[in-house]
Amino acid sequence: MTPRPIVFVDHAEALGGAERSLLLLLTHLDRGSWAPHLIAPPGHLAEEAIRAGVPVHSFAFPRLRGSSRILPDIWQGANRVAAIAKDVGAVLIHSNTLRATPYGAVAARLASVPAVWHLREIWLTENEPSLKWADQFLKWVLCSMVSRVVAISRSVATHLPCKGKVIVLHNGIDVSHFAPGQLAADSRADFRKAFNFPVDAQIVGMVGRARPLKGQDVFLRMAGRIAGSQPNCRFLVVGGDPFHVEDDYQASLKKLCSQLGLDDRVHWTGQVSDVRPALESMDIFVSPGAPEGFGLVNVEAMAMGKPVVAYAHGALPDIVAQDRTGLQVTPGDEAGLADAVLRLLGDPSTARRMGIAGRQRVDSHFRIERTVHELEALYRDLIGAV
Repeated sequence: MTPRPIVFVDHAEALGGAERSLLLLLTHLDRGSWAPHLIAPPGHLAEEAIRAGVPVHSFAFPRLRGSSRILPDIWQGANRVAAIAKDVGAVLIHSNTLRATPYGAVAARLASVPAVWHLREIWLTENEPSLKWADQFLKWVLCSMVSRVVAISRSVATHLPCKGKVIVLHNGIDVSHFAPGQLAADSRADFRKAFNFPVDAQIVGMVGRARPLKGQDVFLRMAGRIAGSQPNCRFLVVGGDPFHVEDDYQASLKKLCSQLGLDDRVHWTGQVSDVRPALESMDIFVSPGAPEGFGLVNVEAMAMGKPVVAYAHGALPDIVAQDRTGLQVTPGDEAGLADAVLRLLGDPSTARRMGIAGRQRVDSHFRIERTVHELEALYRDLIGAV
């Protein structure tokens, strides 16, 4: 059978969680059945796709929010996407980000093929919008333009006005890539040495872009509650500013750290290309941020055998099994977050048991092979293939 071409559309240059998930999908699609193509601007995403053997068609999607040229830009961009889709004989267009979706949806109409919107956010803005009706209206418009919406969690699906078009499909990871003990035997020791951790320190960590929604400020305040009673504990903050927002948020975090008297207890890695050494060095992983569409790093931490302490909101109830793979806390309860971490610090055997159960849960629920299998079934349904 000749592989059927599918055009994927993404606006990003850098590699955020959505782009890493997309790359996994592109890599694991059955190339005997599907021939993926990517439309994206020049940058890290395009480079990684090329390395994975995916043809890349370069296009820089104009920013739509706040633009006075929204309609002309969408029309021009959609025609470009449609022309590429027709040229490669695409049977379907799959948009991976919000900015790409208007282009992909209109292009699908122009090319007379189905459109899939992979929705990875609860809200269409970085933070919860003050005008929720506007968020719902825009979602309704986009829903009306596409054939199906793939929501990455139940929380994302709940906030959509087109339930009949929605399927929930969790993100998956390459389980073989995230495995306890897979790295060199001395990698944990090497990482601790590189960041000046005491050999016997217990490490509590988090991973995320340096943005307010990721909750680094919450993590620091939690650390302040823990530090006094746990002199052997150190805190690890992993992540930087891959999208070059370049505001004062990171500076405000360093200031808060100093105000809390934690300068010698908190360690910062900045942006890293491989989170595994950091995850392997941790004893407890914390997810202190605002509600997210998914939060793939929680799955990665569980795959590395780490217990997860998290707020019980967004997609986290889909991911963390309460009292089995970690502890969920009432959203906004920073004292409760600290108490949960203290409970695991004081009970290492329970923490290890939860880490083992977390790895098992990832293996059974969040494998990329499972995600791709269900996505391919959706493709076949949309194009009427057997």
